[in-house]
Amino acid sequence: MKSNSADKHGSPASDGHPSRNQKTASSFPPQAGKPSGLMLAAGSLCIFASAFFFYFSAVVIRWAACAMEISPSFFVFARFLLGFFVLCVVMTANRRGPRPVRLHLLVGRTVTNALAVYCFYKCVAETSVVEGNILNMTYPAFVAVLSWIILKKQRDPIAFFMVGVALAGVWLILAPEELGFTTDSLWGLGSGVFAAISMIYLNLSRQYHDSETVLFYMFGLGTLFLYALFFRQIHVPGPKEAEFLFLCAGAGIAGQYLLTIGFRYVTAVEGSVISSSRILIAALLGPVIAADPSLGLAGWAGALMIFFANSVLAVRRKGLKDATSDKTDQYRHPQERRLFSAKNRF
Repeated sequence: MKSNSADKHGSPASDGHPSRNQKTASSFPPQAGKPSGLMLAAGSLCIFASAFFFYFSAVVIRWAACAMEISPSFFVFARFLLGFFVLCVVMTANRRGPRPVRLHLLVGRTVTNALAVYCFYKCVAETSVVEGNILNMTYPAFVAVLSWIILKKQRDPIAFFMVGVALAGVWLILAPEELGFTTDSLWGLGSGVFAAISMIYLNLSRQYHDSETVLFYMFGLGTLFLYALFFRQIHVPGPKEAEFLFLCAGAGIAGQYLLTIGFRYVTAVEGSVISSSRILIAALLGPVIAADPSLGLAGWAGALMIFFANSVLAVRRKGLKDATSDKTDQYRHPQERRLFSAKNRF
């Protein structure tokens, strides 16, 4: 979940990749003209580091399970609460407040991203870090499915074929030898579905709101929404609990900011492909730092199929034009206009 939360975006849950799409405006100044080779390298490194931090936030959940029992919902709540505090500090420093225009879009983004991150963390807790991260990263395929259903004018047969490739990869990961299936794996697929819906809401929301407004409502309303759902599992943590909660939440927020900075200097296609490297990071590092079982030949084939499908889908999305981008550019902060016009994340 990616959330997952997939925010970033979640999922994540991405969360929610989430999540790789929930971004705050960076304090870094925009670069004039084409970024230099050094800035491109720095941007790529930031996005790769963000993929690691999103992965590491899930690793902390497995570490915590070996020491004590902390509900996945508590981890998600801590991530949103810390994100809200950090965002308030940034917005105060920049002397900017939220500017809501379409509240229903902000609420839709909030609810779906929160659910994407929760499903992602729940999958990690019930299965493994490898499986949770890989299934969370199926959200581009679900975005393509939803686009095929909702946006009839943007139907792409090649993209739909890539969805089949990604789903075949999911099957190889979930049922490689014995063709078995556990219901716990549905949490991972759920994180991908919710992250995809959250991505659509993000795309619509960014047509009317700057990134701080989107994140202010996502973290603020998300914290209240999660508390209303899981208040029985949320309490004042002890010292050891607080350590795990802060480490998990801090890794998720660090990944969010690194993703924001990185996408200022790379194209949407480059950023999406690098973000998908979380699939390979999970497969490689899972047995080393999370005590996950190693992927077999079929599992590796499935992971590579999902990575390949995500890369192709990123290239296909690059060709889709946002017909309303120029019309709604007035709502965006000047520092974001060059970034947003260079990216078509949906």
